[in-house]
Amino acid sequence: MAIALILMTVVGTAGFLFAGSPAQSATRTNGTVSLVKTNLGMVLVNSKGHTLYMFMKDKGGKSSCAAACASFWPPVLSPAKPTAGTGVKAALLSRTVRSNGTMQVTYNKHPLYTFSLDKLKGQTKGEGNVAFGAKWNAVSAKGTAVTAAPVTGTTTTIPPYPIPPTP
Repeated sequence: MAIALILMTVVGTAGFLFAGSPAQSATRTNGTVSLVKTNLGMVLVNSKGHTLYMFMKDKGGKSSCAAACASFWPPVLSPAKPTAGTGVKAALLSRTVRSNGTMQVTYNKHPLYTFSLDKLKGQTKGEGNVAFGAKWNAVSAKGTAVTAAPVTGTTTTIPPYPIPPTP
């Protein structure tokens, strides 16, 4: 019984450490922010090409996302001054100190995050999600929220009954 308990503790600890590693490594970048075209239009991305998001709950340039929130929405951290890639205004890039003392990259005074379910470059699965008390939006070159473009075109309504032919 004691051996089984020890084995479960070791396996559980290893699983916890393994699960925590991807989230932690996803937050660390070289601090380069660029602009790329996605299905939402032009949005900011980190050095790995992952979409950057703003949390509408953040106020005064400070992050309101920690603990469980930060595991789903990893903050973009950079120990050095962030650099502006293609299409990004360097004057809008800065950093803010998080509650744990790490430095988070900001753009137009908005702390930046990635989304844990965006696995590939340019994915925008986090757009418009409401989680941890507020909405999440991708960030534009101006440092404002990008929202999905409205679909335009002709709408056809099909009636629930057959239409008789005209004589």
